[in-house]
Amino acid sequence: MYKLWTIIAGMALFICACQPSTKQNEDNSNADNVVTTTVKVPVFSADSAYAYTEKQVAFGPRIPNTPAQEKCADYLIQTLKPLSDTVYVQRTTVTGPKHVTLPCINIVATFNPAATQRILVLAHWDTRPQADQDAFDKTKKLDGADDGASGVGVLIELARQFHQQKPAIGVDLLLTDVEDYGVSEEENSYCLGTQYWAHHPHVPGYKANYGILLDMVGGRGTQFFMEAASQQYALGPMKAFWDVANKIGYSDFFRYENNGAAITDDHVYVNTIANIPTFDIIALQPNGNFAPHWHTQNDNMSVIDRRTLQAVGQTLMQVIYAQPF
Repeated sequence: MYKLWTIIAGMALFICACQPSTKQNEDNSNADNVVTTTVKVPVFSADSAYAYTEKQVAFGPRIPNTPAQEKCADYLIQTLKPLSDTVYVQRTTVTGPKHVTLPCINIVATFNPAATQRILVLAHWDTRPQADQDAFDKTKKLDGADDGASGVGVLIELARQFHQQKPAIGVDLLLTDVEDYGVSEEENSYCLGTQYWAHHPHVPGYKANYGILLDMVGGRGTQFFMEAASQQYALGPMKAFWDVANKIGYSDFFRYENNGAAITDDHVYVNTIANIPTFDIIALQPNGNFAPHWHTQNDNMSVIDRRTLQAVGQTLMQVIYAQPF
């Protein structure tokens, strides 16, 4: 799914990340104070996020160039349209490994489009073509319940909450396609939908204060460590998010320890192409490896845990409604 760097490389990025840009800090300090500490933060529904995750899985593996891709895309678009101010759909083709042409469908749901202070939240909705890390059969397909569907389930529940109580800031929910078709020998063969969006944003000249990537955010027993590339590009917003999570009771999920992992994921291209500081919330083990169900047939609804969805979703709500900047 992604290229995992060595612990040494992760530590090097961490050292760089410990020297945040003064200009970025000044920009954040000058952001409009559009939210007060007394704002009522809605309660995130883990049951709802679970149901949205389960609905995606029911379409089957959402592999590019399959009927499940089209059916799930239609479901996502029709679900988000009545909840959002505007929904943008990017339909294009991208070139995958071995020069294969793949249909790509990116979906963007926007809230408060006129607001200049914005947060981008993104997740991929496609499924890897095969369970290449499976211990028994690496050619089988997988459900991708956590690796893709869980993050999107959280995004749809956010949209439902935003529809009921508008946040004071602008929020854009980006559902990216063709993230997981890549091969390890070609690093830039991953995250093709995000690479396309970063070069061709849904609004010309699009900017956000920062971005938050959700990837594998629903697994039982999950822990989230401060990934090294995220620290390099978006240490300030990431640490603020972790602080909020710990303050509201999710310290067992959001860990401060440095496990040395640096990952090539969607956030890398948002950072380097779109120039939006973006951090990755992704399931990792203390040794820097991915969760055991990563790219295996075990990535199905049996691994999805409502408490993990709640930890991620409620922290997002607290940040977006009460402490966005």
